[in-house]
Amino acid sequence: MTSPSGNANHAWTPASRPGIIPLHPLSFGTILGKSFVALRHNPRVLLGFALCVQVAAYLIVSVAIGGIAIASFSRLDTMPMGDDYWAVFWGSTAITAAAGVVLGLAAGALSVVVQAVVVAEVAYAAVAEKRTLRALWAQIKPVFWRLIGYAALVSGAFLIVFVALAAGITALGFVLLPLSIALGVVLILAAIPLWLWLSTKLVLVPAVIILEDMTVRGAIARSWRLIRGRFWSALGIIVVVSLTFAVLAQVVTAPFSIIQVAISTILSPTGETDVTAIIAIIVSTVLAQALSVLVQSVALVVQSTAACLIYLDVRMRHEGLDLDLLAYTERRDNGERELADPFRQNVGRVLPRATPATAYGTPVLPPPYIPPAAPTATGSAWTPPGAVSSSVTPPVENGPPHA
Repeated sequence: MTSPSGNANHAWTPASRPGIIPLHPLSFGTILGKSFVALRHNPRVLLGFALCVQVAAYLIVSVAIGGIAIASFSRLDTMPMGDDYWAVFWGSTAITAAAGVVLGLAAGALSVVVQAVVVAEVAYAAVAEKRTLRALWAQIKPVFWRLIGYAALVSGAFLIVFVALAAGITALGFVLLPLSIALGVVLILAAIPLWLWLSTKLVLVPAVIILEDMTVRGAIARSWRLIRGRFWSALGIIVVVSLTFAVLAQVVTAPFSIIQVAISTILSPTGETDVTAIIAIIVSTVLAQALSVLVQSVALVVQSTAACLIYLDVRMRHEGLDLDLLAYTERRDNGERELADPFRQNVGRVLPRATPATAYGTPVLPPPYIPPAAPTATGSAWTPPGAVSSSVTPPVENGPPHA
């Protein structure tokens, strides 16, 4: 007995499971919207891991800076006031500030590990796969030190440029203070667009390292090439996400600042030390920092998700990654095993440029107007009605023959 379709050899197979994004080039709104909702796909791995790393980095940096500050400033307890006292004071301040900058950059380098986990998870969530943290770490482990090296390279370059400019402006300030202030303002204003431009051009580097197993140098060059044609869209997404969480952080922490002022005013109106006021201020400060870390963790996940979606979008547009992902999901859902990684296939493929077709709904234009052809000349002039044309030979009358 044959099937209604007339072919008994083809068994029915269910449709492929949809991922977190449609498998075709993405619009600006799709990337921006999916960056915020992708967290729901695997919150335990994404948000849980990000929180653990952020809390650990925050505690390590805080304890380290506190220890360095105590060790540096404790010498002032046994020193009398004088030139040596202020020399030690400013030296301790410089040491603590330098340690804070270095440790802050080191903590920022750890955030690339969170970004790696998010990129790996979101990339495979696009083909409806949810992976465990163990599986994600197995994929990230071979490129871990490359990611750390890239983060250290960016942080080191930023630190060198910052120190060089700060030293130059400070040295100029001893000679021409107004000029140094004006130069500092100009450099700060110029650094903002430069930083946004570089951040956008390099936004795909972690995704390229993780998903394509490239070197740091190759990933930088490939990110530079892939982002062409989508630069302004990527820049807009980065700016919108960053501003959103900057405003959210202020909204979350502002009430605790107001609470601290209110507590100190109500419980200690005369400025005297009160144990209850101190405890209340400490508790509110801890809560504010906890919420700040939570917001930073969510922001890191969303920013990393946006970077991964931008990567998927540009590869779909330039290299036809959507075709590879569709073929991968079809073979997987048909029961095939040992499938090749779709993100490492056809890397750098150049698609032929298609001829643009007429979109559905485009009004059909009328054919172009063709004027009628001129009448063909017959060689005869116009003759009024009733007149005999000169071109017509009159008939010959039949008469008797001439004699």
